[in-house]
Amino acid sequence: MRAIGQGLRILIILVVVIGIAGVGVRYYASRSIWGPGPATAPATVVIAKGSRTETIGRQLQDAGVVSHWWIFEAAVQLLDTGGPLDAGEYAFAPSQTLHDVLRQIREGRTVVHRLTAPEGLSIAEILALVIAEPALSGTVTAVPPEGSLMPDTYNFSLGDSRSDMIARMRRAMDKALGEAWAKRSPGTALPSPEAVLTLASIVEKESAIPDERPKVAAVFLNRLARGMKLQADPTVIYGLTHGKAPLGRPLGHADLAIDSPYNSYRYDGLPPTPIACPGRGSINAVLHPDSTGALYFVADGSGRHAFAESLDEHNRNVTKLRQLEQTAAPAEAK
Repeated sequence: MRAIGQGLRILIILVVVIGIAGVGVRYYASRSIWGPGPATAPATVVIAKGSRTETIGRQLQDAGVVSHWWIFEAAVQLLDTGGPLDAGEYAFAPSQTLHDVLRQIREGRTVVHRLTAPEGLSIAEILALVIAEPALSGTVTAVPPEGSLMPDTYNFSLGDSRSDMIARMRRAMDKALGEAWAKRSPGTALPSPEAVLTLASIVEKESAIPDERPKVAAVFLNRLARGMKLQADPTVIYGLTHGKAPLGRPLGHADLAIDSPYNSYRYDGLPPTPIACPGRGSINAVLHPDSTGALYFVADGSGRHAFAESLDEHNRNVTKLRQLEQTAAPAEAK
């Protein structure tokens, strides 16, 4: 009986020890999954396509996001948070729980990169931005027509292709131009969306002030209606540079005489193509111009323009500008 009692006591002790150990394991597992993670600073991890769970766990461990890779692998098996482990670039916060790390990966909440193409850039200039973006991949397989990319800020993920980015920009322009053309003002004089894009690119280069663009557009439309040459400096500049780089100097009298179809001082009508990629504001300005008889405009020294319906009035505005420039020159020299 004494031997049986001693054996029973040992069995009870073993059961208690195993129970305590089980509680400890459950507590450790619970704390590892739902408790604060070990990361003390933000961490970024790039998961390649087709990565095994162990490989992902080791990446997270190396980055300090999880304490042990095998805990991550166990959590993948134990937690049903839905969805596969998506490849991509992930940014994790300090102390982020393993549960939230796993859910973020399964939901594919990757790092969002942004590329901004400002209004008024040429195709060559936008292509240079896309090519220089290190988070994009691949090459641009084809150069799109001038003016055909929509200026905007585009979100993308690490490794997205440059060709796809260009295609997105082109689809955005096609959509914006089509929608604007469908809502054009009655009596729009331009014959096609392509002509609208060309004139909008000139308006874009002539004025950076949104509320001025409908009046600038009206001037050019009035000149076209009267058979007058556009006489737009930006078209001449495009004829000299083809949009590959800024001219880097003021236009001279010799420039206005160049034999180029983009020289709107020499040739009638619109140039053969757009000279830049206009934004929605300039497109809408061309399709909804101000009601004005103005045929001329010139800078007024404040960043805006002075408009005139007659050549005499325009010449007076030019004289005022020259006087302002002469007054400002000595002050700048001091």
